[in-house]
Amino acid sequence: MGEGLLALIGVGRRDTSASAEELASRILHLRIFADAEQRMNRSLLETGGTLGVVSQFTLFGDARQGRRPSFGEAMPAGQAAALVEAVAEAARALGVTVVCGRFGAQMDVELVNAGPVTLLLDTDRQF
Repeated sequence: MGEGLLALIGVGRRDTSASAEELASRILHLRIFADAEQRMNRSLLETGGTLGVVSQFTLFGDARQGRRPSFGEAMPAGQAAALVEAVAEAARALGVTVVCGRFGAQMDVELVNAGPVTLLLDTDRQF
């Protein structure tokens, strides 16, 4: 995909198409790329980078109790696939090149994390 952002997308039971659009906008407008002074001050929209979208239901794994994570808050696959695609479509509508993983597939994803910068976004703002 080249330079840009890799977004691992977990879809929860309460998420909606509005959540998908909000998430795409937030990702694209994050000021996390270096400017001329090497400060995190530019967005993906400003840099012209690519957005990689990969579904990752395990982001909803709750391991606070016991030894096996619970995925009860993850949206069922059929509905979640549509919302992951909605994130990609909303990003495309804002003018970004988007590449997508295959929903539900076992994939090997390689990442070169320049920075490193890893952020967690939640449209429900629970944290």
